[in-house]
Amino acid sequence: MADFSENAQGHIETVFAQGREFILVGTAHISKESVDEVKRAIQERRPDCVAVELDEQRLTAIKTPDSWKNLDIIQVFKKQQGFVLMANLMLSSFQKRMGRDVGVKPGEEMKAAVEQAEALGIKTAMVDRPIQVTLRRAWAKNSLWGKAKLFAALLAGAFSNEHVSAEQIESLKNSNEMDSMMEELATELPAVKTVLIDERDQFLASGIWQSQGARVLAVLGAGHLPGVMRHLAMLDSGKETADTSAIAAVPPPGIFSRAAGFVFPAAIIALIIAGFFTSGFDASMEMLVRWLLWNGSLAALGTLAAGGHILAVITGFVAAPVGTLNPFLAVGFFTGLVQAAVKKPKVEDLQTLTDDITSIKGVYKNRALRALLVFTLSSLGGAAGNIIAVPALVSSVLK
Repeated sequence: MADFSENAQGHIETVFAQGREFILVGTAHISKESVDEVKRAIQERRPDCVAVELDEQRLTAIKTPDSWKNLDIIQVFKKQQGFVLMANLMLSSFQKRMGRDVGVKPGEEMKAAVEQAEALGIKTAMVDRPIQVTLRRAWAKNSLWGKAKLFAALLAGAFSNEHVSAEQIESLKNSNEMDSMMEELATELPAVKTVLIDERDQFLASGIWQSQGARVLAVLGAGHLPGVMRHLAMLDSGKETADTSAIAAVPPPGIFSRAAGFVFPAAIIALIIAGFFTSGFDASMEMLVRWLLWNGSLAALGTLAAGGHILAVITGFVAAPVGTLNPFLAVGFFTGLVQAAVKKPKVEDLQTLTDDITSIKGVYKNRALRALLVFTLSSLGGAAGNIIAVPALVSSVLK
């Protein structure tokens, strides 16, 4: 049976299971105290392996902050990863802004753990799920309303002017503070909490369990400590296996989600055809024009609000109906590509990407971020146009 003990030194928990020792160091991700605690724990405990709450791609990003300069924004749109990249950048913006308030870069304690382990000749293991998978799962598992709330929360966090103190950051390690935050997240966005916290608790525990050595020291956010300890106990008792394949990939769309992509355009076409039978050809043409105007105008307006080039604005108006009728394409796919092609991001735009995302002025100045904003706001505009147009079409049929 797993045995648990707490170290009086700080936010460190120790789990003994099957003759192995797992030392869990809970951190706040932008905390100078956490950086020092991680270094001290590795130096004093001398584990066989240091497991870190990172994936290989995030480790590379932390070690080489200028890796953004290799980003190909056009390929991002072609691979339909615009929303994922935007969400990732917004999260980075939020962490970076808080880090500036306390003088610590985001993920500094993770970087310190890797560097300290390497200096002492200790093996390291990256045990977190790739961030792209986590974000795409969070997006896929949310309802339309949940997606809207998630995007609003990311937007609010990215551009908030609220400042935090070092004391507030350190308080996040306390169970009462963390429990309160988790309860709030579970209430507001239950699907996000499941993906960001619960699934990752299991994924992290599995990665820690499979790390080599009799003594494994794991560095992870303090909020994951209770969940990881619970999963380690289940792994020890045989109630759970280390297989995480079920949560390691983006789930395919469900039947309802796949059907919804076709139902909406089918409903619009059906309403226009119904208008023809109930009110004649002229009435159905009027309905068609009204839908095109609502759909195209709001997509164009979203592009314009994002500071899009005139060609991207025109593209938004023309392509919005195509994006509605083809469930595999969004209007943002077209507007983003046009914006990125006409106003091709320069090297300096990519080099300052993570700095510019921290302010609205920076977003509009940076060509790569402007293209992402065009993609996002044109897509939202086209969706809003459809939401407004459908009730109008229904009322026309019922006249």
